[in-house]
Amino acid sequence: MTQVGLTQARVETQQKTSIPRILTYAGAIVAFLIGSGFATGQEILQYFTSYGYWGVFGTGLLVLALMTYVVIEFFVVGQAKSFDKPSRIFHYYCGKYLGTFFDYFSILFVFLSFAVMVAGAGAVFEEHYGLSKFVGGIGLAVVVGLTVWFGLKNLVDVIGKIGPLIAVIAIALGVLGIVRNPGGIAEGNALLPGLELTQASTNWFMSGLSYVGFCMLWLAAFLTALGKTARSRKEAATGGLVGSVVFSVACIIVGLGLLAHIARVNGTEIPMLVLANDVSPLLAAGISVMILAGIYTTAVPLLWTVSSRFYSDEKPGFKYLTLALAAAGTVVGLVVPFSQMVNVVYVINGYVGILLLLLMLVKTGSRVVLRRAF
Repeated sequence: MTQVGLTQARVETQQKTSIPRILTYAGAIVAFLIGSGFATGQEILQYFTSYGYWGVFGTGLLVLALMTYVVIEFFVVGQAKSFDKPSRIFHYYCGKYLGTFFDYFSILFVFLSFAVMVAGAGAVFEEHYGLSKFVGGIGLAVVVGLTVWFGLKNLVDVIGKIGPLIAVIAIALGVLGIVRNPGGIAEGNALLPGLELTQASTNWFMSGLSYVGFCMLWLAAFLTALGKTARSRKEAATGGLVGSVVFSVACIIVGLGLLAHIARVNGTEIPMLVLANDVSPLLAAGISVMILAGIYTTAVPLLWTVSSRFYSDEKPGFKYLTLALAAAGTVVGLVVPFSQMVNVVYVINGYVGILLLLLMLVKTGSRVVLRRAF
């Protein structure tokens, strides 16, 4: 075969896309984002449902647009640049000094988010099973620590398969909540002004920006590393698109389901379990397992992200640091109440994430301008 033929064959191989790989990437994204906050319903309640129609649809569509951009951008840049360290993505968008700030700030935030997952597991065991929160929190930390011990490849294989199933179950529960009380959506929207709901921000628009902001700080290093494993730009972009759309639609549907039963779920730690228990205790038992699976699939990449910032996951130091971080996160997560951690940790970091979003948009805009100019 001629040199030209070899080059053409190589390019064609690189551009091939695999449907199973795309679905695995999408599943990993969904699994990462459906953590304790989403799976329990606490996150959706604070960021979407508490603002009524504007929160569910306004915030939902804003998240759909921005999350799609963010996920594809991280994925595609990770595939194209193949950074030696995933954290280099911050320097790519923000420059040396701001990039260093975001690098270290995101690591602190991701670690605290892991602690939120521990708190969520503890809340499920305490509120649903009637057991000590220490059983749930410590149990989660042990299982997650052992999973991360084996590195990124096994991590993606595990959570990429679980993610779509959790999304389907969460959407089904949201639909069930709507179907069981369709008139409750309008009633719930009317009741909101008289309820003392914990909200992520003063209005739905800032809530949406904050939501995307904290998700970005979660996703940046993980998707950059994941994008590096994609065989083509198309494969990376398609996986990112599917994952972000499925997640955003799930947010809207679950938000409506909670709004239809707002009087019941207001003030609870695990709103999704309230919806399930109203249907059947057996369903609630199954949903509790789904919630724990959702917490697990987010806690794993969060812990991996922090450990991989300091060591390659093939190095012995990575394994020992993982165990130390799992232990430290467990202590933090079991001291502060779950709903309070969601509101404080996610919201504060969401506003910092908005700055990163603006810098990303500037970088993307300048890249497009240069491409057209030359």
